[in-house]
Amino acid sequence: MTAWESVIGIEVHVELRTASKMFCGCPVVFGDRPNTAVCPTCLGLPGALPVTNGIAIEWLARIGLALHCQIAPSSVFHRKNYFYADVPKNYQISQFDLPVCTNGWLDVVVDGEEIRVGIERAHMEEDTGKSLHQGSGGRIHSATSTLLDFNRSGVPLVEIVSRPDLRSAVQARTYAQDLRALVAELGVSDARMEEGSIRFDANVSVRPIGATDLGTKVEIKNMNSFRSLERAIASEIDRQINLVEGGGVVIQETRHWDEAAGATQGMRTKEGSSDYRYFTEPDLVPMVMVPATIERLQADLPELPAERRHRFAQLGLDPQVVDVLSGTEPGLRRVFDEAVALGADPVMGANWVTGEVTAAIRKAEATTADIPFTGKDLAELVTMVKEGSLSSSAAKEVLAAVIMGDGSPRAVALARDLMQVSDEALIGAAVDQVLAANTEAIARFRGGEEKVLGFLVGQVMRATGGKADPKLVNTLLRQRIT
Repeated sequence: MTAWESVIGIEVHVELRTASKMFCGCPVVFGDRPNTAVCPTCLGLPGALPVTNGIAIEWLARIGLALHCQIAPSSVFHRKNYFYADVPKNYQISQFDLPVCTNGWLDVVVDGEEIRVGIERAHMEEDTGKSLHQGSGGRIHSATSTLLDFNRSGVPLVEIVSRPDLRSAVQARTYAQDLRALVAELGVSDARMEEGSIRFDANVSVRPIGATDLGTKVEIKNMNSFRSLERAIASEIDRQINLVEGGGVVIQETRHWDEAAGATQGMRTKEGSSDYRYFTEPDLVPMVMVPATIERLQADLPELPAERRHRFAQLGLDPQVVDVLSGTEPGLRRVFDEAVALGADPVMGANWVTGEVTAAIRKAEATTADIPFTGKDLAELVTMVKEGSLSSSAAKEVLAAVIMGDGSPRAVALARDLMQVSDEALIGAAVDQVLAANTEAIARFRGGEEKVLGFLVGQVMRATGGKADPKLVNTLLRQRIT
């Protein structure tokens, strides 16, 4: 039986959060009343001429630099000609053979293995309007009518095209998640899948393992979550393998992911570049990428997700904690970095940030911008727990109080009488009292019942009001009964 491998490339469309659209002065908005953020240019009315948004081009270059792309010294726009109701000009201003960004890469880690995914290109175009299909299912084939909202028409849209370097649905999902994180980190887009400001299409083909020629690719659309993307690609891989093994032939087409059915459905045969009759946009002058501007953009790049993961790994953090911490909100990462800089144990700090701190903030229905919890507070809290002056359970109570604005961790712990007792003489006296009252338990321990020690520790903790250092209690008990 033939063994197959999948070949996957991802096309990503990113709406930029510029103040105005790509070729006109209309505002970039989400959720406004339909057709209120429009003008003759984005409606494609006769005589309206486009003007390039310079900030959008800088942000495109910023994305390209973060993806290690080469920035072309010059570039031009083209007209991509096709007719559809949400494209009012009957063409889309895009780029063809002279994109701004080419030949980049993004490293992703899957199951502990680092994979380099090539970036073929990143180019600028304008978004289309939005079609609202009326009727059951919300799809065009079942619609009784279609409403058009052109608020989105003309919004700056960056298309990032990967090379076919991905070999599984899991790899594709990881790449998509990492690319979204990178775009969000750059601040050029809110990158919200639920609002359509970042959208993923997948090109999938299969071939026998060892073959070098690519199979016929199928494009998959309508994947509205990372889970959907992974499921859709896995389903399409299975469909193509079953089709070929059954004597069928894969055709180049665009397919729609049906979440409810858990399968892709055919939409239309896939067009080639010649079908779009590209030609240079005559109403826009060529762009020249000024070297000084590119140098400035390069110097202003923030720490990127892959760099951050490497830095966190160097601190000795568990790989799973690294992934969670790398993807958490920037405010929490800043709290962690500040705490480590102040001497907090990195492993303990990361575990608290990704666990109890995150949970407490969510419970308070707040964000790091809303609460008085700083890196200094985290460092103090972690150090108190590590030194044994505060138990883990008491630390959770202290954390909740700090988040509510009751003061620093030490101040809260003192005010609520939560500090642990680490005085060996005081704890030793409590241990002696407990042992004198539990001679039978001592005999059972000496007879091999190790679990009895936990009972004795509990008795000492009760005798000290829960304030004794459990580690010291354990040590003193063992010294006295062994």
